[in-house]
Amino acid sequence: MLSLSELKYIADAQSSYHILKPWWDVFWYYLTLIMLLVAVLSGALQLADTKLLCCLPCKVELNNRCVVPWDMLKLNSTPSNPLSPVTPPIRIQNDLHKQQYSYIDAVCYEKQLHWFAKFFPYLVLLHTLIFAACSNFWLHYPSTSSRLEHFVSILNKCFDSPWTTRALSETVAEQSVRVPLSKSKALFSPSGLSTNMSASKQSLLFAQSGLDSGIESPTSSVLDKKEGEQAKAIFEKVKRFRLHVEQKDIIYRVYMRQIIIKVILFVIIIAYVPYFLTYITLEIDCPIDMQAFTGYKRYHCVYSLAEIFQVLASFYVIMVLFYGLTSSYSLWWMLRSSLKEYSFEALREKSNYSDIPDVKNDFAFILHLADQYDPLYSKRFSIFLSEVSENKLKQINLNNEWTMEKLKNKLVRNSQDKVELHLFMLNGLPDNIFELTDIEVLSLELIPEVKLPNSISQLVNLKELNIYHSSLVVDRPALNFLEENLKILRLKFTERGKIPRWIFHLKNLKELYLSGYIMAETFNPVQSEGFQDLKNLKTLYLKSTLSRIPQVITDMLPTLQKFSLDNEGNKLVVLNNLKKMIHLKSLELINCDLERIPHSIFSLFNLHELNVKENNLKTIEEIISFQHLQNLSCLKLWHNNIAYIPAQIGTLSNLEQLYLDHNKIENLPLQLFLCTKLTHLDLSYNNLTFIPEEIQFLTNLLYFAVTNNYIETLPNGLFQCKKLQTLLLGKNSLMTLSPLIGELTNLVQLELIGNHLEVLPPELEACSSLKRSCVLVEENLLNTLSPPTTERLQTCLDKC
Repeated sequence: MLSLSELKYIADAQSSYHILKPWWDVFWYYLTLIMLLVAVLSGALQLADTKLLCCLPCKVELNNRCVVPWDMLKLNSTPSNPLSPVTPPIRIQNDLHKQQYSYIDAVCYEKQLHWFAKFFPYLVLLHTLIFAACSNFWLHYPSTSSRLEHFVSILNKCFDSPWTTRALSETVAEQSVRVPLSKSKALFSPSGLSTNMSASKQSLLFAQSGLDSGIESPTSSVLDKKEGEQAKAIFEKVKRFRLHVEQKDIIYRVYMRQIIIKVILFVIIIAYVPYFLTYITLEIDCPIDMQAFTGYKRYHCVYSLAEIFQVLASFYVIMVLFYGLTSSYSLWWMLRSSLKEYSFEALREKSNYSDIPDVKNDFAFILHLADQYDPLYSKRFSIFLSEVSENKLKQINLNNEWTMEKLKNKLVRNSQDKVELHLFMLNGLPDNIFELTDIEVLSLELIPEVKLPNSISQLVNLKELNIYHSSLVVDRPALNFLEENLKILRLKFTERGKIPRWIFHLKNLKELYLSGYIMAETFNPVQSEGFQDLKNLKTLYLKSTLSRIPQVITDMLPTLQKFSLDNEGNKLVVLNNLKKMIHLKSLELINCDLERIPHSIFSLFNLHELNVKENNLKTIEEIISFQHLQNLSCLKLWHNNIAYIPAQIGTLSNLEQLYLDHNKIENLPLQLFLCTKLTHLDLSYNNLTFIPEEIQFLTNLLYFAVTNNYIETLPNGLFQCKKLQTLLLGKNSLMTLSPLIGELTNLVQLELIGNHLEVLPPELEACSSLKRSCVLVEENLLNTLSPPTTERLQTCLDKC
């Protein structure tokens, strides 16, 4: 059987097309759902009933019919009633075996039960699927669906665009100001009120006709750049769409054929379903000669689903009748109306937009369908067909919309507690930005041809600039300001791009983030000589697809302290030049498809942190070479395919943080616990089955995670890590939690969810720092604690 989600998908088209569905389409949708329910219900009943026919042998036959023996005696006692001779059954035992009854039921079901009674659920399902396919075919047929999708997209933008409302407000205002001042003063007198009421109503008639229910005052005529660019884009899309769609009437023809098929199917169903409905009967005579197996040749059967199928079939016929009548009405609507032409004559008479053109073919037909849903859509759409409207909107000064107050409302404090202004999809920078001297971070996203003027020097606190999918032009005076003040720069490319040359003038830049498809010639030594001018650069982040670390980075940025490369899954081949970056303290090689730890890393003696996340590491035998990196304190080997940890891990005596989660590790070497300076140890999402007792030697451990493993018991040594603050044990196979948990008095966060625990130890009360919001455990386990402990956890909802 189909799932409910599949049934819903078959019965209804995409929800975005709802504005193109007249009332009969909605009615069809619900009728289809009901018919599907009838099919599912009848099919479920048929599949759930293991014994559809119940048959008994016929002991006495009369005129090829089964009769009851005592009824036969009564008939024989009447001389006037001539009877045919009765054939007695073969003298075998009358009580048949259960298997014989099952055999009789099966044979009679196949031989005597009418096909309509057997396949009724499947017929209903087949009819319904055909109806659903006919209703949704035009929404999925490539030649029509692309046009409909484009139209719906444009129509929603037209309807929601504030340009429509504000343009109409200006039109009403222009009509109002034409009234002489003397007459406007006369409005306050009773006679003036009656005289000018008709003119006032006439000026508002277009607005009241449904184009917008909330027209703003004439003073609200200033529009921002973002809305202006959106409106211009809508005008262009409407022009291109009209030119394309008005050429053909394929949508009209497909929709018409769908309805014709529905009407034909309706006639066929009504013609044969009521007739065959009479073949669904409760009692069935089964004359099958099976004397060799049962001793009888006629049987009397009862079809257990007959009555419910009769009701469901009758109900189904009614639904089909409603469906057919609605389809006939829609066909009549298609034939009687001139749906290939759409006139805006009424709107032209009521408004100042007298140039709204009439449309034809598929464009007209789509608008007629939208009118059946809500005439407001086509009325709002008409504004974007008018050249007068377009010219009015182009004259609005967008820059005045971005007031100081509006820009201040966009100021937020980001995660680094810096004042940030993020502008998205504008056509430039409002001048008032440069009055907001509190800005520390300026983010510009999807803004084409951004130009930084001289006035950026007023942003005395600006230290960080983020450019996402935008092109930036910097004036020389503005560049002089950025040279002295900018510390952090983020650039994200959408398409191929080169690093802008003005970046190399930022002599005080400390952090540079480059993301996107950067052209290979960008890192050509000849083209990238400017890197050597970034003498204060300490952090460089690249997210691109490189085959090797660019030589200009290792040669011209030798003082770099943090280097991060996210290669987006592409294999990084050449890494030998890494050894030149001797001042590196943090190195991240993420998603570089590395199979082994590069040997060049072991020459970076100042390295404090190494992150090789999301690579293809299967072994880390090279870990013994890490002992030469005396300053290494953080090692992140997470999200790889590491199967085991070499014993040489114990040589990393200065290691403080070790991340081995999301690997395939099965055992922990005892030498791991010689790293006594460890404060963070993450072994989540591995294949561990136990934790060695030697974990007790990690006395400085603050964070320990073994989520999603196969651990059944916890060693007592774990509870000797007195400084432990975070303990994540979720999704394991723990049966009990040791009472020693109470010794972890500094515990702040505890995860136990997804285990096989039945109770929580009362000693958990001793963990005074533990808060309810940081206890991840099933609710029923909390009820096993004492009421005072539960109450304390419930009332202390501090953050972890």
